[in-house]
Amino acid sequence: MRGSLIALVLVSNVAGSSLFAQMVFPAYGTRSAVCQADPALPAEELDGWALAPGDAPSSDATPSSSDTTASDAGVTVPLHVKRPDFNREIYYRNKLEFSLETGWLPINIPFVFDFVVNSPYTTWPLHYTMVPNIASLRWHVDGIDHAWIFRGNWDFTFSGSYTAIPRGAETRYFAFDYGIRRNFVPPRSRIAPFFDMRGGIGDINAKGPDGVLYAQGQNMTFTLMLGSGARYNFSPRTSLEAGAEYMHVSNAYLSQPRYEDFGINVWGPFVGFNMRIGKQKRHSVH
Repeated sequence: MRGSLIALVLVSNVAGSSLFAQMVFPAYGTRSAVCQADPALPAEELDGWALAPGDAPSSDATPSSSDTTASDAGVTVPLHVKRPDFNREIYYRNKLEFSLETGWLPINIPFVFDFVVNSPYTTWPLHYTMVPNIASLRWHVDGIDHAWIFRGNWDFTFSGSYTAIPRGAETRYFAFDYGIRRNFVPPRSRIAPFFDMRGGIGDINAKGPDGVLYAQGQNMTFTLMLGSGARYNFSPRTSLEAGAEYMHVSNAYLSQPRYEDFGINVWGPFVGFNMRIGKQKRHSVH
């Protein structure tokens, strides 16, 4: 009697498992079944890699034999699905951010593009220290694209800046700058390196007309900035960044021949803070 009851329980368990497998994972594939089971998870990220629609998953995304088991319906069911790439909640098209950056640029160097303007590659006896404070609107113009070390997105910045000059002939510099940045975004990493460049126009209290040697020749000047660093994302809303920045200020020879255009060329460290503007954008299910 006891043996009959044990046999009956075993048969019931096997039949129930087979019926459950056919209901949850039908013959049209495990990937689609898992997507239907969790509609909030985009199909292109089921394997844990953020793939553009239509891209094939990498070999790393294919579950190994040790991570799978075969059901009675003949369908391979993954026992483990890697986490989706949360960076798609951070870098997406038309995201807006407020950015605040500040730097300490005390190292004087020659103009990095001297070879273009046929100018002597040298520094001037009058040295400067620049302390830029930059408030920006950051506009992400696309989502994450490409692969390997080129994986990332682009953003544009529209900035107003006040630069204090604690060392040098002048004392302050106001400017409006436009910039572009490439973010390099590794899968599922909170740290994203970047490279950016900015250009703009500004006003400096030039001392060249007052007879100060090697000072700036006129008030209206132009800005060129090149920077590189890394951004750490605390969440889709906030992040910090740090790196190194090069800053060039000159009047593009507009003050010559009356006043020599010596220009300012400095570089040093900077830090920044970014905060999303508006609500977070969610994935659409593909």
